[in-house]
Amino acid sequence: MIGRDRLLLESTVPFKWLAPLLRPAPDSAVADHRRRGQSGLSDYIHLLWTSWVFLTPLFGGGYTARWALLTLLSYPTFLFLYARAMLAPRHHAPRYALAMVAMSLVLVPWYPSGISYFVFGCVMLRVCRNGSAWRYLLQLLLLNTVFVGTAWLAGWAWQNLVWIPFMSVVIGLISNMEAVNKERDAQLQLSQDEVRRLAATAERERIGRDLHDLLGHTLSLITLKLELSRKLYDRGDARARQEIGEAEDIARQALAQVRSAVTGFRSSDLAGELASARLLLECQQVHLDYLPPPPMPLEIERALALVLREAVTNIARHALAGNAQVHFAREGHSLLMQVRDNGRGGVTTEGNGLAGMRERIAALRGTLQLEALPQGGTCITVRVPAPAMPTPMDRAPDPSPASLLKGTP
Repeated sequence: MIGRDRLLLESTVPFKWLAPLLRPAPDSAVADHRRRGQSGLSDYIHLLWTSWVFLTPLFGGGYTARWALLTLLSYPTFLFLYARAMLAPRHHAPRYALAMVAMSLVLVPWYPSGISYFVFGCVMLRVCRNGSAWRYLLQLLLLNTVFVGTAWLAGWAWQNLVWIPFMSVVIGLISNMEAVNKERDAQLQLSQDEVRRLAATAERERIGRDLHDLLGHTLSLITLKLELSRKLYDRGDARARQEIGEAEDIARQALAQVRSAVTGFRSSDLAGELASARLLLECQQVHLDYLPPPPMPLEIERALALVLREAVTNIARHALAGNAQVHFAREGHSLLMQVRDNGRGGVTTEGNGLAGMRERIAALRGTLQLEALPQGGTCITVRVPAPAMPTPMDRAPDPSPASLLKGTP
């Protein structure tokens, strides 16, 4: 058994050098995509475009022995360079993209299929680097100039000298825009996380202040009542029983206040989401107007908070708006929430975000309506059945210290 394990280990020794090369660096493109929750397959699905390596001979030259030999040598090299460009640190990845370009330039006189390596090299130069878009455009134009010059010296037809750089530049520009959008989405996500963290910190501070204001004087009053009742009891005064009873009443009222406050804290999820939305939109130069939401059941409040978050995120990313409003109202036994903006509107297809919003509202037997406003912008109207809830003052009136001390000698 030991001999078999040793034989297996020795058989894998020649491939040990591959392990560190195929391990993604913490700041690599693959690691970045995984942190964003993207599938690992998405990093390599673009390799399907390399099918042009095997289709190019159909348009001229045919499948020759030279083509087979150069493909056998160049294609595995290209795959290795592609993997390294995706797995290497950001500051090392561009060298592998440039190696693809260099390999294609070397193969220009004998191997037209190397066009695919050149296009991949131009695209990977942007995908694997976070930097200036203008710098990438200059590099793209320079590389295409070099490729056209090399192909012209190799005697390529003028048609190829036109459409090949055109295709590589267009694909490069598309990749550049995708990279810019990903960087903006990442920055927006970071700003949203920071806003929510600040809102959560502010909410914890508010809860601490409210609990101090709510229980501080009440507990102090109970302490005074109990101290007084102890002194009266030591003197044999019958008023000790009355003081203990009043302390018990104060404790019951304090318990009712705490329950009312906890209900208010639960509803603060929606209030905190509104505060986060205002900060997020202000970072995008969008002014948000809203009024505090009315009391509502916890499950409705949570669903509306999630819908509000998705709606505000869509405004920040796509609406190009200057103003937004969030409005709450009661209509009979229904609760209404509207989110409006004065952006470009024009929503024709619903993505995963809107579909998720509809599912949350449908679970509450409510409706969600999305409409384009005539004056421009979009309005999301959410209507859910919700019974009217009593206010905290209706449930437990706040006793004044004077009334609680009444009868105290």
